[in-house]
Amino acid sequence: MPTQKISFTNKRGYNLSAKIDLPLKKNPFPFVIFAHVFTGNKNLVASKHISRALTLNGFGVLRFDFTGLGESEGDFADTNFSSNVEDLESAAKYLAEHYIAPSVIVGHSLGGAAAIFAAARISSINAVVTIGAPSYPEHVTHLLRNKREEIEKNGCAQVDIGGRKFTIKKQFLDDLQGQEHVPVIENLGKAILVMHSPQDRVVEIENAANIYKLAKHPKSFVTLDGANHMLTDKKDAFYAGNVIASWVKRYIVFPVDEKLETEKQVVVKLEGDDFTTEVQAGKHAYIADEPTSVGGNDFGPSPYDLLISSLGTCTAMTLKMYARRKKWPLDEVLVHLNYAKEQNYTTHQEQVENKKSYIDLFEREIELIGDLDKAQKKRLLEIANKCPVHKTISSPSKFVTKIIDAEKDNPQ
Repeated sequence: MPTQKISFTNKRGYNLSAKIDLPLKKNPFPFVIFAHVFTGNKNLVASKHISRALTLNGFGVLRFDFTGLGESEGDFADTNFSSNVEDLESAAKYLAEHYIAPSVIVGHSLGGAAAIFAAARISSINAVVTIGAPSYPEHVTHLLRNKREEIEKNGCAQVDIGGRKFTIKKQFLDDLQGQEHVPVIENLGKAILVMHSPQDRVVEIENAANIYKLAKHPKSFVTLDGANHMLTDKKDAFYAGNVIASWVKRYIVFPVDEKLETEKQVVVKLEGDDFTTEVQAGKHAYIADEPTSVGGNDFGPSPYDLLISSLGTCTAMTLKMYARRKKWPLDEVLVHLNYAKEQNYTTHQEQVENKKSYIDLFEREIELIGDLDKAQKKRLLEIANKCPVHKTISSPSKFVTKIIDAEKDNPQ
């Protein structure tokens, strides 16, 4: 996916490091702000793979490091829950000024609590998603373990969180205690999706039940059964992202996609510096590409992959039609294909001159699943070699190619 590294300035004047993930060959909509876990960063597994799932669905995603974390400026010890919410507001402002205003906000763990508070302040947000979020911000203080008394007494303390040392100041605790989460959730007035794992040992699932109970409709809950709190299994993160994409479509008005148009059967469009190509075949749109080994992005099948896919699909369909007409018990067809250039010495003058030439080699292996006898299988093999695409490829062809004048009204 196209990713751009950017930075934006928060309300305290610090530059915050961010990444904007964009969908391929499509104007992004809607834009999403992603808020990471407490003491985390924008590059965690959950952040990356939730974003990837969203961009594959056409969304744009801004994920960033909160003040004092990752590559962002500032001292983490001077931050608190309120500053996290302000950072989210600054992220929304950046998107509104440089892209379009965000309409979705997704928050993970304490980032989920911050996402709720920020959504209440950001007018463009229409949908809120929490993942493993505490129902009240002060829940995060359980991570401080036996350091809370030291913080209260001395004003700060070194705390080990996830194997890393962080300085936590008393102002951080005071700020958490001052957050009134109940009225914020009750009066949110925006669609909310609560996602949580029953196996979460960091933020118990009861927190999800509390958020859901306090929130007004429209509200939804999706269990992330089997996932841990951090969503360290990318499959869990990718699943969460796809669920979010589907859910959001219920609450956001999406623009109608502009389709490629042609009077012919198929139109392809290639723009930019890469090989990723849009294809519109009738009502069906898809992507073609080249593999990374030849400079492509490998976002779709290559031209030759598409060619032998046509041969394979036509073979399977033809065999199925024939077996159905004959009422033969053909339950399943699998066609395995490969394409290559094979060296060939011709039998004419070129052979005399010892010049090499090449022919196209199509390898096709067919699995026929069903209670078929040898005679039926033999006949189906004969039919496979008569499928329409096979005939087209093996027959002489005529190509008519011309340039369409893009400026018909202004001929040169």
